[in-house]
Amino acid sequence: MASIDDKEFPVVSKHEQETGDDEAAKVFAQYDGPLEWTEQEEKTLRRKIDWKLIPMMCFTSALQYYDKAMLGQAVLFGMMQELDLRKGDRYSMASSIFYLGFLAGSYPAVILAQRYPLERVTCGIVTLWGICLLLTITCHNYQALYAQRFFLGFLESGVSPLFMLMVGSWYRKDEQAFRMGAWYSLASWSAVVAPLINYGIGQINAVLAPWRWMYIVAGIITILWGAALLFILPPDPTRASGFSERERYLAVARLRSNNSGVRNTKFKVGQAKELLCDLKFWLMFFIATLSLITNGPVSSFAPLIIQGWGYTSLQTLLLVMPAGVWVGSCTLTATWLAMRYSHLNIRTYIAFFTQCFTILSAALLWKLPRSEKGGLFFSIYTLSTYGAGYGVIMGLQVANNSGYTKRSLASSGLFVGYCLGNFIGPMVYLQRESPVYNTGFTIVTVASAMAAVLILVYRYVCIWENQRRDRTGTAEGYDHAYEDPTDKENPQFRYIY
Repeated sequence: MASIDDKEFPVVSKHEQETGDDEAAKVFAQYDGPLEWTEQEEKTLRRKIDWKLIPMMCFTSALQYYDKAMLGQAVLFGMMQELDLRKGDRYSMASSIFYLGFLAGSYPAVILAQRYPLERVTCGIVTLWGICLLLTITCHNYQALYAQRFFLGFLESGVSPLFMLMVGSWYRKDEQAFRMGAWYSLASWSAVVAPLINYGIGQINAVLAPWRWMYIVAGIITILWGAALLFILPPDPTRASGFSERERYLAVARLRSNNSGVRNTKFKVGQAKELLCDLKFWLMFFIATLSLITNGPVSSFAPLIIQGWGYTSLQTLLLVMPAGVWVGSCTLTATWLAMRYSHLNIRTYIAFFTQCFTILSAALLWKLPRSEKGGLFFSIYTLSTYGAGYGVIMGLQVANNSGYTKRSLASSGLFVGYCLGNFIGPMVYLQRESPVYNTGFTIVTVASAMAAVLILVYRYVCIWENQRRDRTGTAEGYDHAYEDPTDKENPQFRYIY
């Protein structure tokens, strides 16, 4: 049985059930059963949560990457010529402007999700982005494509921060990293399936060009999936259907050790101000920005780089697939290690190692002769290894920010850094340097090295803060878990790293 003194399975006291500013209080008020539970009971519930939540998040994440990265494959089938994207850096701008929209939409989506049901906000976002994707077929010049890409980014921006919040609302700290990695890795696995789908669509010989059919198929699938999410996506433990009163209590009570509550619908300005003054937030922001500069060649330029080595459009589609297998496998492995050895606090070391792998790959792409095809393919496939570390970073961002408003904004803020990195990335790949892109790979190498250093700085900031709290004589505890304090306000809070 779990006991009140058991750190692994802390039980909620009657006092906590009657006080607090969290939505969890409603669950406690309606429950009058036993307060303790067994480890097996929690394991069974966790498995049920996994089956209800993770597949929904995984498929949505796969669709998101498939939709936003389609540009890199569509240009192989006539889009470049039809929309006049070859001149200057028009293609780079078409890729980058998506992330300006992403930047503009991140915070509004999170604020909506705090005030309104998560499943409804997610359903609306996914359905609207499917409609926007479908409208790509109406673009007949690069200016129209710019507008479409901006609004697609605006609409897609909320999904990843919302999923971070969902994971934080359903799982304990030691469980979060692997669940983050599960749905985030589907972006990579979709890069394996997408070329096969688009390879088939590329064979279409009809009135519309093959690239337009790619957007038609993807748009219809996304719209249908968005509508389905309203009925199948469980929002948070306080409202999700399909759980007994006992299961709902346990789903909420077991999160006491997170020291961050479950859900709070009140936007607290003080928590927002605290976030802006939090060094750890800014370290994470710049880690995301610097590491995601690499995403330019991965999502938009990898097909063009490979095609520039002398391959046909259809061959290029197939040759980009191993990159998805590599980073998808690395993401699952990295986040599993973060979960399996959570007691050792190796999360930042894992992120640092994956960043070092990306530095090596970028340096090889920068310096290797173009005749060394084996080394070049190895490097282009492993360049995205940073993504495995980013899956771990997302888990840290959720676990180390307490207070629902602060955690919401921190999740969104991480993706603002993600947006800036993705916006900068394509801009450093100059059309006149195609297919070598020396400037781009030089900048990626330096930026990745800077991100690696900041990851270690983040680690030691967390260690220092934990030691400072220990010296005050206040031990780690969970007395304020459901009162919605921030991590700064709660002296019993301890950071993971």
